[in-house]
Amino acid sequence: MLVPIVFHPAYEAALPDDHRFPMRKYGRLAEVLDQQGMAPSGFIRPHEAAAELIALAHDRSYVDQVFACSVPREMERRIGLPIDEGVVRRARASAGGTLLAATLALQHGLAGSTAGGSHHGQRLTGAGFCVFNDVAIAAKALKAEGRIQRALVVDLDVHQGDGTADCLSDDPDLFTFSMHAEKNYPVRKIPSDLDLGLPDGMEDRPYLDVLQAHLPRLLDALEPDLVFLNAGVDPHREDRLGRLALSDQGLRQRDGYVVEETRQRGIPMVAVIGGGYSHDVDALARRHAIIFETMANWAATGT
Repeated sequence: MLVPIVFHPAYEAALPDDHRFPMRKYGRLAEVLDQQGMAPSGFIRPHEAAAELIALAHDRSYVDQVFACSVPREMERRIGLPIDEGVVRRARASAGGTLLAATLALQHGLAGSTAGGSHHGQRLTGAGFCVFNDVAIAAKALKAEGRIQRALVVDLDVHQGDGTADCLSDDPDLFTFSMHAEKNYPVRKIPSDLDLGLPDGMEDRPYLDVLQAHLPRLLDALEPDLVFLNAGVDPHREDRLGRLALSDQGLRQRDGYVVEETRQRGIPMVAVIGGGYSHDVDALARRHAIIFETMANWAATGT
């Protein structure tokens, strides 16, 4: 059984040549997955999210400012991306893509989007290369539709998921778990339901020990209807914005552990790619491909 993979060409927006955000990784990831035969019938293309959907997690006045490409300059600097038509379309497609992937995960057990994980997007503003918080939007939408009652966000990006914590703080059934480098961005963290701040330089084995000490008990206590995995690859030792020291194999073991623990309990899981920052876009795309390879292997073998 193949794992459904969501992709939209708008995931890759145009940026100035000297911009530090590795926007090319989204299109390159799709190319890598296609070359690996992960989507022989093609990727599944989402709709771009409407303002009403996005406003489930964000203040409507902020949503309207983004749609009109009229956010204040200070806010645009905080986001770190030019809020133009291409970036807005990207943010809408990413939100729509995570919701579609989550819906497919409920149907098939596993699914993923080749974007998403914009976890610094808060109710009132974007930040840290994040415009709209796609995971929070999807969780709110699925609960509003009655498709889920409880969800667990497992955020393994190297940066703390402050925006997701903010957007979901009003609903205790949408539980946020962030495991991140404590001394990394953001400086002022918005508390998740569970935050695990890790010391600089942590390598594969101690990292996995921490994850294994907490994930099973969360799954058993919460019994979520859906798990959202932010599979950011910026904990990698070569990431230029990370402070941890995981290897490629460490990322593979991390993702495999989350997939195994959720699926052995019969819990659907949807993956988004989260952060990853490198001048070597090919290497970066291959790291992001790990979560899709891991899900495909589980779907094929159950291990």
